[in-house]
Amino acid sequence: MSRDLPLDYKLLQALDAVVREQSFERAARALHLTQPAISQRIKQLEQLLAQPVLLRSSPPGPTLLGQQLLGHYRQVSQLERELLPRLRPEAPSEPLRISIAVNADSLATWFLPALTPLLDRHPLALDLVLDDETRSVERLRQGEVFGAVGCHPLPLPGCEASLLGDMEYRLICSPGFAQRYFADGLHLQALSRAPAVAFDHRDDMHVSYLSQHFALPPGGYPCHTVRSSEAFIDLALGGVAYALIPVLQIRPQLAAGSLISLPAPPLQRTLYWHRWLLARGVHQQVSEAILAAGQQSLAKSQA
Repeated sequence: MSRDLPLDYKLLQALDAVVREQSFERAARALHLTQPAISQRIKQLEQLLAQPVLLRSSPPGPTLLGQQLLGHYRQVSQLERELLPRLRPEAPSEPLRISIAVNADSLATWFLPALTPLLDRHPLALDLVLDDETRSVERLRQGEVFGAVGCHPLPLPGCEASLLGDMEYRLICSPGFAQRYFADGLHLQALSRAPAVAFDHRDDMHVSYLSQHFALPPGGYPCHTVRSSEAFIDLALGGVAYALIPVLQIRPQLAAGSLISLPAPPLQRTLYWHRWLLARGVHQQVSEAILAAGQQSLAKSQA
């Protein structure tokens, strides 16, 4: 792109709407335009840049250049929304939307309490995108969010990353489940019969763990798919499955003896907070709150 190439923000707005709404038709409704008008704006943007910005897939998604443009547009939009109340204090203020990608285990433990004080003080609307910690930073790369909790240590271009800490997982089950499946020890034959739990079909934490420590191949055991961190605990408490669960999430159950740790090595997942370099104002306060609470909570999980 030429250094002095002007960016038409109406065209970027159309791109943003199509990607967010995952449809040209819904994007047109969101912007109170016709569908041909949205298509024309996307076409104009691509002609201006002499490159495609949108994959005509189902749903449509941004190209690499489209991701870069969306990241820029959404940062500018957030900064404008944050600045507007100071420019026009008499205008009615709308909640500032804060988009963050976060993994399910953080969301189920320390993440929401970190932001509760800010939600009480500021008119904010959280837009939380749930994704595995190995994939969440891609949401930031694609411009969907301003920050992400993930396990990649290196920051993306235009972003920064800070260490949150280690989340410790243990192999957990109920005493009755242990007696039923592991009475004679934790070995390959027992693990191949015992039902486990996975978050979704892309969740490879349990698969990698069993392969590393017990040489159990993928698909070599029954497994529930539940898409909920809380459901891991419910299945384990119900005595129908065992699972890798964060210690931070089950301290009361471990103390009460309703859940027990199996004789297996713990698993550590190191988490980082990724966010825009341009974060200012409330966005900066959100970052500081996430860092402080995450570092404190994850430090306690090792105690």
